[in-house]
Amino acid sequence: MKSPDSKSDKYPPPTHKLETEQSEPEPKKLKMSTTTTDDDEDTSTATAAPETNKKQRYKRRKIAIFFAYCGVGYQGMQKNPGAKTIESDLEEALFLSGAVPEQDRNNPKRYDWARSARTDKGVSACGQVVSGRFYIEPPGLVERLNSNLSSQIRIFGYKRVTASFNAKKFCDRRRYVYLIPVFALDPSSHPDRESVLASLGSGNELVKCLECSERGRKVVGLMGKRIFESKGTVESGITSSSGDAIEESNIKEESRAYLENGENHKFNSESIEEAKVVDDSRASEIAAVEAEIPAKNVDTDAKVNLQEGAKGGGYFYGEKERENFNRILKYYVGTHNFHNFTTRTKAEDPAAQRFIVSFNANATVTVQGIEFVKCEVVGQSFMLHQIRKMIGLAVAIMRDCAPESLIEKALQKDVNINVPTAPEVGLYLEECFFTSYNQKWKDSHEEVSMKAYEEEAEDFKMKHIYSHIASTEHKEGAVALWLHSLNHRNYPDLRVVGSEDISDGRCGEMENAVKSRESHENLTVS
Repeated sequence: MKSPDSKSDKYPPPTHKLETEQSEPEPKKLKMSTTTTDDDEDTSTATAAPETNKKQRYKRRKIAIFFAYCGVGYQGMQKNPGAKTIESDLEEALFLSGAVPEQDRNNPKRYDWARSARTDKGVSACGQVVSGRFYIEPPGLVERLNSNLSSQIRIFGYKRVTASFNAKKFCDRRRYVYLIPVFALDPSSHPDRESVLASLGSGNELVKCLECSERGRKVVGLMGKRIFESKGTVESGITSSSGDAIEESNIKEESRAYLENGENHKFNSESIEEAKVVDDSRASEIAAVEAEIPAKNVDTDAKVNLQEGAKGGGYFYGEKERENFNRILKYYVGTHNFHNFTTRTKAEDPAAQRFIVSFNANATVTVQGIEFVKCEVVGQSFMLHQIRKMIGLAVAIMRDCAPESLIEKALQKDVNINVPTAPEVGLYLEECFFTSYNQKWKDSHEEVSMKAYEEEAEDFKMKHIYSHIASTEHKEGAVALWLHSLNHRNYPDLRVVGSEDISDGRCGEMENAVKSRESHENLTVS
């Protein structure tokens, strides 16, 4: 009986086949990553034709990219089909720089793309972080990226991170800053349109405010949204109880345009970060960590036009004003239901619960002759328009448009209040923190923080973000227009405190318009 070896003796395999079989495992040693099967495909392509696509001979690396941008002209951070966004420009730059292969272009899931924070339309950032698996070789990735980006977006650098790192999930908290002009806190600065019109002919005429008060006047359905109206005579329309003429055709047309093009589009592209509900029992723990993070100081020797003095008449942001403003902002600190400070989130939704670590307004900065108060808020995550609405209500209280106790009412689950939304131009993301990750991997990986890029970030902030905020206020008067709309006619909920008297502000505005029209018709008939 012949053994199995006898067959091999009878039909000995060719020598070249053995060599082929022995050489087949060799390409597996050149795999760029073992996390997904996508990289296996990329490796085979790279080994089959190394001469035609030399960049794929390198391995992908999981990195965290630090960068800044000025949000003017962009529809927010998040990629949105048909819209100009920061993310779409950055993804294209990564491809052109060789960090992303052709087969992964426009498919961020294939390289584990994640962002630390989404920002609204027009909102800037000087400490944004994204993560993914990219080709970082050959050296010079940062320079290649910046050469493929506009001057509005600047890459500072990157850090190697663990394979499981995710810029969104591993971000403990975010710090935003809102620059509000000092004159916005002055009740006598840019008053409502009725006060401006009443001053005409008197010794205290507010002539300079006449045009911007007309442009800043709101119409039904657009409360809290900037409107640039053409100056001219109002034809037949509705006359409100306060004497304002409201064009009925414009109300319908602009409201419809806002609902169809504005709100729906912005909901997809603006900031809705993952909710992380935290009990107040953890407040002391997070506050202790936050205390280790120093507040950033403004560099008075920056390259932008910083001047002494302030624009805003005789109003000064002194110790008393600082104390009052900080006391108001402190109401937001802790875990609260912020359903009144966002859109399309109901009070019963767990996502409405947010935790604010700190909120203060201690520092001021003067840019291009305008003095700004620097409002810094640190939280785990924020909803759409949340920060702008928190600032909006705080400014209304400082201007005596609303009682201080209204904040406590607005944070209640069973109360609905129409809260004013401050302009987007003054808001920017300053920094994202990864405290837990850094503590866990401190012995084997670099710290994920902005420490190494602070000087570059400060220079970009002064040159692009601060100068844009100040120049926009000079040219367009964004905050001034908004202040003229900050009145009880547009926001009737600001003057009531009892929860039984608080209703939906939009409905209240419509009711006032209908009543004034009926009154006008009755007077015409008589």
